Amino acid sequence: MNDGLTKDEFDALGQISKTPQRGRVSACIARNTKRLTGLKYIAYEKDGTLALTEKGQQTLFIKNCIEGLRAVASDSGSKLAADVALFLGKKGHISARPAGDGFDITDKGRESLADIDSSAG
Repeated sequence: MNDGLTKDEFDALGQISKTPQRGRVSACIARNTKRLTGLKYIAYEKDGTLALTEKGQQTLFIKNCIEGLRAVASDSGSKLAADVALFLGKKGHISARPAGDGFDITDKGRESLADIDSSAG
């Protein structure tokens, strides 16, 4: 999924996803541009700005989903981005709490986290 991306590389992807990167970029982005373009996570647009590729967008989304699942596992009152909550709910990894004050992780969600943790080690 992530070609062994570092936390710094994920941070650069996150920064690029939030704002157009034209001209002078942050030190984080500058350090990681060559590797991330080589791995096809980011690309230069015709106007010279850096933008996420579809692969970069998918990778960030998956990372956000995993972090969201971990957050719900540790605190059922965790707030999730709407797209993350929708995806995890559709996949049966979380369920909305009846009171509408958060989410509960399902058995399938726990199994997925266990699989992720075992493959990461």
